[in-house]
Formats: sequence, structure tokens, C-alpha cells
Amino acid sequence: MTTMNILIIGSGGREHAMAWKIKQSPLLNQLFIAPGNAGTSLLGTNLQVGVSDFQGLKNAVLDNQIDLVVVGPEVPLCEGLHDFFSDDKQLKNILFVGPHKLGAQLEGSKDFAKEFMMRHHIPTAKYLAVTSDNLNSGIAFLKTLNAPYVLKADGLAAGKGVLIINDLQEAEQSLKEMLNGQFGAASSKVVIEEFLSGIECSVFAITDGKDYRILPVAKDYKRIGEGDTGLNTGGMGAISPVPFADEIFMKKVEDRIIRPTVEGLIEDQIPYNGFIFFGLISCGGEPMVIEYNVRMGDPETEAVMLRIKSDFVDLLVGAAEGTLAEKPIEIDQRTAVAVMLVSGGYPGAYEKGKVIEGLDQIKSSMIFHAGTTQKGGEICTDGGRVLAISSYGENIKQALDLSYQNACQIHFEGMYFRKDLGFDL
Repeated sequence: MTTMNILIIGSGGREHAMAWKIKQSPLLNQLFIAPGNAGTSLLGTNLQVGVSDFQGLKNAVLDNQIDLVVVGPEVPLCEGLHDFFSDDKQLKNILFVGPHKLGAQLEGSKDFAKEFMMRHHIPTAKYLAVTSDNLNSGIAFLKTLNAPYVLKADGLAAGKGVLIINDLQEAEQSLKEMLNGQFGAASSKVVIEEFLSGIECSVFAITDGKDYRILPVAKDYKRIGEGDTGLNTGGMGAISPVPFADEIFMKKVEDRIIRPTVEGLIEDQIPYNGFIFFGLISCGGEPMVIEYNVRMGDPETEAVMLRIKSDFVDLLVGAAEGTLAEKPIEIDQRTAVAVMLVSGGYPGAYEKGKVIEGLDQIKSSMIFHAGTTQKGGEICTDGGRVLAISSYGENIKQALDLSYQNACQIHFEGMYFRKDLGFDL
């Protein structure tokens, strides 16, 4: 196979980790990232094009003779970027990893995803989709459930549109507030769900629409505070593998969830290629789906990429060309962890532009940039989640110790990280 020019779309830690992995492939000629960050600029060429600027992305692809496009975040997929490529005579033959708009509804609409799971008998929580038209049914459904009550904005709300409420009256009030635009258009429809109790993990698969490969499993930590307290964030760190996701558990996951999902997409005539993220909960050893995402998770990718031993570009080409059945996947048996360093005040208000020091001190960990920018000769913070410190170890403790040691070498004003990752494993 000839070498390829590859474009990664996105600007976070997930995209930096993918770039790091793609860079190792003998199939790569040149690597481009749009828009990228200060970290990705060390591995390829950043292009100043936004993820939703379809015309700008088209120009970038043609100008740089791109052969393969990999989409990191969900927003351009839900907006129909793959459809835009398929419908354009200059772009339609370019290899593309990421589902079309219809398949992206698995993440773009909670109601669409729940209906899909029900139709294909994929284990998930009981639910009801509510709009202002059937608010009374929604309140009646809440009364049939036991606390706590789960309310989810139907549309994309940047990972923030889920409320878990212990009090029935408060849940009714929150339902009304959500329908009245608390999360903008995303919550004009709200999915009420039965609360599932258990421990969560993230399972990832890559598919060409017929076959699939299961990527390493990870667990991420969403709460800002230690002991899983405080506000939800985009993710404070991740660990892979996950001890409870053993061979027995993963066989159930594949038989009851992954295979029926891929077969369900075929049955429903939903063309789909790219990543599927299964947000799972183990209820007494029985896996159930909390949510689908149509891309890799962040910060899980910053741990998962370390554990893929096979050529990642070969897998991407398989997913884009429909030849995944021929592509092997080899997994590193070591543990990999990612510890996220975040801005002071995050996930609330925080300041950007803080100078980051100590990056050159890090020897034995990978540093993936999540929210950084280059200003003159200095690398500065440019987001809530700033850096992921990713490390290998023979076990969770060893890998975390290494990431924590290296986190202490880095400084920026207001920097914070959780020191208790893995406490529940």
C-alpha cells in the first residue's frame, strides 16, 4: 500500500493521542490536524479550520491531497460532515472514518438511541421521551420510578445535559426547566430514565458497517472532586484495562450489545463506519447500555491509544474501505492511565492564557494536549481540560504513580488534578 496523507479533525487530547498513534504507522506520509493544538503541531501540520467549517475542510482536503479523514468530535458528524463528503464529486472517493448523519443520531438524539436499543433488544434502562406536549405523561412516568431520577437532554449538550435528582418534586421542576430551554434546543425533548446502580466502563469498537474490532476497554472519571464528588466534567482521567470487565463480562458485552448493535444498524439500513462508544454499567455483573457515542471518548482515548499495538492506520483504512475483516488487532497487556490536569475553576468559569512550565521535564510519560495554544515561544492554557499525562505500568498503581510524579513536574496557575483515580477499582 502506498503511504497516505491523513487529516484528523478536532483539537483536543483525543485528537493528539490519535495523532501520536497514527504517527507511528509506516502507512503515513503527511499528517494534518484541523484545527489541532500546541501538542498536535509537534506531530503534524495544524490547519486553522474549524470542525464545522465544511467548505474550509473541503479546501484543506483538496489543497493538501488528503487520502484519509478521521473525525474526532461528535458535532461535525451530527451536522452531516460525512454526507457532505459523500455528496461532493471532488470528495466522495476520499476515505472517511465517522458515521453519516443518520448513524450519528445514536449520539445526537437520546430518544433515537433508546428506540434503537428497544427495537434490537439491547439491554438498557426503562425510559420515556417527553416534550412539552406530553409533560403530564412525563410526570406520571416519574412517579412510577424509584429515586434517584435521571433526566437527559435529547440533543447534544457537550456532555452536560444529564441531571440525576433525588427528590420527586425537584425532578418535576427540573423537567419543566429543561423543556423550557435550560440546555437550549438540546432539551426541547427530554428522556426520563430509570436509574441504574452499578459501576461504569467505556467499551469502544471500530466498524466498517459489517465487521467490527473491539478496542481496549477503559473507565473514565467524570466528577471534579475526589471520591467522585462535585460537578460533572468532560473527564478527569481514565484507566485501561478495567479489572471488572473480564473475559466473562466482555463476552456478555459482545454477545448482547456490540454484535446486536452492528447487526441492528444493518437491519435498519443505517450505513455506519467509524467508532462506536458504548457507555456501559455493570449491574451485578450484567452489562447494560447507558448511552452510545459515535466517536472515541475523551479522556479514554489518551489511555486506549497506548494499548493498541497493531497499526492504527491499517484499522482506520479497514473501517473506511469495508475491509475490517482482514485487519488484525493486537492489544498491549500493560495498564495505561491518563491523568487530566485542568484549569482552576473548571468546570465552572476559568481563565485561559496561563503559561505552562515543566513540559520539558517529562521523560517516562506521554503528554497529550487537550486545551493548549502556542503564544510566541510559550505554551499556554486554552481550555478547561489542559493536559493528559498518560503512562504505562504493570498494574494500575504503577501507571498512576508515574503519571502523578510527572504531573508534579508541570505547573500553571490554578492547575488541579484528581489524586484518587482508580479508587473504586
